[in-house]
Amino acid sequence: MRRPHFALAGLLGFSLYTVATMLMAEQSLLAFGRELMSRPDTAQVVIDLYLMALLACVWMYRDARGRGRSVGSLVPYFLLTAVFVSAGPLLYIVVNGGRDE
Repeated sequence: MRRPHFALAGLLGFSLYTVATMLMAEQSLLAFGRELMSRPDTAQVVIDLYLMALLACVWMYRDARGRGRSVGSLVPYFLLTAVFVSAGPLLYIVVNGGRDE
């Protein structure tokens, strides 16, 4: 199994930045999301991110099924993806490693 060093570095960096940003933020995560969706230009970026998140969830599902894992084992990754987009797939890669080729 390959070691997912880049995914781990990305997950740690993104998580630390997210925590720092949320501690400094003057509004809730939901208020921030509503503000982003209130304008067409920023809504386009959010929609694009969530399309990629959906594709990542499809990939995690297919990968888990290929490994013989249940769909239920993916729920935490899907929830993390729904809230923080890239954190779910990055954690999935860190926990499950790379595929043996």
